[in-house]
Amino acid sequence: MASIRLENICKRYGDVVALDNVSLDVEDNGFFCLFGPPLSGKTTILKIILGLETPDSGSVFINDRPMKGVTPAQRNVAMVFQNLALFPHMSALNNVRFPLVERGVSEDLIVKRVDTVTRKLHMQHILHKPPSQLSGGERQRVAIARALVRDPVAYLMDDPISALDARLREETRVELRRIQREMNQTVIYVTHDQEEAMSVSDQMAIFEAGRVRQIGAPHDLYDAPANTYVAEMLGAPAINLVATHGTQLQTGGFVPQQAVRLGVRPEHLRVLKDGGQTRVKAIEPMGATTILTLQADETVLKAALHGQPEFQVGEAVSLSVDPAQILYFDGNGDTLVAA
Repeated sequence: MASIRLENICKRYGDVVALDNVSLDVEDNGFFCLFGPPLSGKTTILKIILGLETPDSGSVFINDRPMKGVTPAQRNVAMVFQNLALFPHMSALNNVRFPLVERGVSEDLIVKRVDTVTRKLHMQHILHKPPSQLSGGERQRVAIARALVRDPVAYLMDDPISALDARLREETRVELRRIQREMNQTVIYVTHDQEEAMSVSDQMAIFEAGRVRQIGAPHDLYDAPANTYVAEMLGAPAINLVATHGTQLQTGGFVPQQAVRLGVRPEHLRVLKDGGQTRVKAIEPMGATTILTLQADETVLKAALHGQPEFQVGEAVSLSVDPAQILYFDGNGDTLVAA
């Protein structure tokens, strides 16, 4: 179990700035997600924590101990790489057992821990196979199991379930969260899937081009994003961002003078069948919800409505929103403007 702290980490590769003054504080037993698009610096953070990369400046602390000069082995942090790094000449079982065998753990304890983890990951039927005979999803489960059987101070996971199909990915992330709680371990988890990040994490850091744009609990980031970048990164369909002047939205409230744009989540948008100036452009029935694409002058908006309301493509409607659900942004988009 460990707390992990990064202070003012900078890292360059030639002319490319991989990390720009990144600071994070991961609590002991926390499930912390690094979320952002590809090449935004998330994997570099994991490598620096693990000790595979050295920052150009800044410091890493594990349990308040500075990691400068501490080798990866001495840090005792388990890593699940995106490329899995399985031993091709070993069976899945021996890949899972390997970290414990290398550390001289007793055979009885190895059998017990391997059995517990492989059962939780539903993979006992593939343990006799080598990696070459496994699907991509099965290989990922082997890599996850190999990390889980250890007793490290923390687990680092680099997009570990991306190769699984949608149903198994959902099941596995629930299992990972449950296992993390049961084992009381610190997990730092990289993903580019916002639904995955929000569903498993206690805290999230939103990355953009090597910078952290906001850190917080998933619901706080969703309800109160610090800038338009964070607002657009979270939510599907994405938030509607429109100019405060000339919008056809009936806000019914006071708009701050300094506000340049307002943001409305699709689920907060009300669509009124009253022959207004907005047109229904497309309808996507999703079962529990229906997504409407709406054309308001030059602006395209998305509305997520409960159930399967009866609308027609081309129908004239008007739009309204509860003022309490509106987010206001200034001209830079970086500062949330209070209503």
